[in-house]
Amino acid sequence: MLIDSHAHLDMPLYDADRAEVIARAREAGVQIMVEIAGSDIAKGSLDVGLRIAEDYPFIYAAVGVHPHEASLYDEALEQKLLAYSRREKVIGWGEIGLDYHYDHSPRDVQRRVFRRQLELALDRRLPAIIHTREAEEDTIEILREAWADRGGREVGGILHCFTGTEGLAEAAVELGFLISFSGVLTFKTAEELRAVARSLPLEKMLIETDCPYLAPVPYRGQRNEPAYVRETAAKLAELHGVSVEDVARITSENFRRLFNLRGPLPPGNN
Repeated sequence: MLIDSHAHLDMPLYDADRAEVIARAREAGVQIMVEIAGSDIAKGSLDVGLRIAEDYPFIYAAVGVHPHEASLYDEALEQKLLAYSRREKVIGWGEIGLDYHYDHSPRDVQRRVFRRQLELALDRRLPAIIHTREAEEDTIEILREAWADRGGREVGGILHCFTGTEGLAEAAVELGFLISFSGVLTFKTAEELRAVARSLPLEKMLIETDCPYLAPVPYRGQRNEPAYVRETAAKLAELHGVSVEDVARITSENFRRLFNLRGPLPPGNN
């Protein structure tokens, strides 16, 4: 069983064939997907993402404000997030965090909104799904102060689409987070990232696509989709000298433990 722990199926790139994309994922052995419903809040992605999750029993959702859109965060949006976070299919809060590469929102605003959303996620007991880019020091400081030191280790979370240093990975694991690898792990230029992946136990990992972005080899340059999460699993299997089935089983167990999904798997149709 494969799990795509981070997908943006709400995006317009899937409008023409979303059902077919989801069906291909199931045919490829992807039994659970997580729709990150806040990919473009200004264009209504929260509503679209939640509808997708509620239409399919095997798709779950997370809600939150991406650091790119931190400047949009206000009381009305917070109340909407809180209301949506109570829906049955919502299992996480994210993606949230810091992005100092693009700086689409001022850094002080990103930090303030990040801290606030961690507080809300902790109140709701929802695992936090973290985006961090070129902001390792501030990310760990905020996660330690606003999350782990307030009981967040018991709730847990994910550093998604990990592309950081070994130091960041180790610090995040110490704070109770899982490290999620995407198709970037297969890129020709990603040897340093593969070294980080080798250094971590599989019991601390998840896999994801972050689709429609970052299609893995051999699909580079194409629209990514959840079926391709198998390529990331295969690369992790190669790095750790185990089978793809072992990676699928261990990362799926990690996922189900984090999100407390202990019952039978959701049915295969809607």
